[in-house]
Amino acid sequence: MPPVEATGGSRYDGPMAGRMPWRVGERELDVGARTHVMGVINVTPDSFSDGGRFFDPEAAVSAGMRMVEEGGDLLDVGGESTRPGSQPVTAEEEIDRVLPVIKRLAGEVDAPLSIDTRKHEVAAAAIDAGATIVNDVSAGRDPEMFGVVRDGRAGMILMHMRGEPTTMQQLTDYDDVVGEVRAYLAERMAAAVEEGIEPNRLAVDPGLGFAKTADQNFALMREIAAFMDLGRPVVVGPSRKSFIGKVVGTEVDQRWPDGERTWCGSTT
Repeated sequence: MPPVEATGGSRYDGPMAGRMPWRVGERELDVGARTHVMGVINVTPDSFSDGGRFFDPEAAVSAGMRMVEEGGDLLDVGGESTRPGSQPVTAEEEIDRVLPVIKRLAGEVDAPLSIDTRKHEVAAAAIDAGATIVNDVSAGRDPEMFGVVRDGRAGMILMHMRGEPTTMQQLTDYDDVVGEVRAYLAERMAAAVEEGIEPNRLAVDPGLGFAKTADQNFALMREIAAFMDLGRPVVVGPSRKSFIGKVVGTEVDQRWPDGERTWCGSTT
């Protein structure tokens, strides 16, 4: 297959594993056919990657529309920073931040919308507003999250993270980072299915930068195909993170100046 044209003109050649359907709302995305690009919109004042550039709802909506125009396949909207050391916000504040953006984008773009949240209240409000994916960095740690995803017939991204954003970078002791992350994601998939979520609505994310050292992040990227036998799409979000800056010697605003991207597909 030809290389994929990604947002901003970059290209990606990667191994794909044939058809890989991912149900998100009433849509079915074939993320095995090619790598899909997810535009990330941080509606926060303290994002590590854009420093609050999209905290204003109008700026966030404009950014999302531009990302889709430039080739983005999905948009992920988040109202709580989960960068290392970040402090949590209430569900009410998170909802106030993301709902105006999701409602506007749902009426302006055809791309599926994802809500990046750990809170079931935020997920439920976002689904009602038009989101069809819940991107949960805690992989359903909130005991009511799976029920919200199930009842909303949303897709779900289960990500690996240890601890909380305030503590996760002290929790990087692994004997086998790839094997342990994979085992955790398999367990969370089983838990989601046990709660009634259809397996074809799930995707997994090894959580680059979340309770991982730079070397561990690169190990996960190097061996990303090890997650393929989970049988679900693999999402990876390396863009602009600090482990890249340590290698190439750049500040965060120089690692990808136009915005943040996440890749999802059968493998990347």
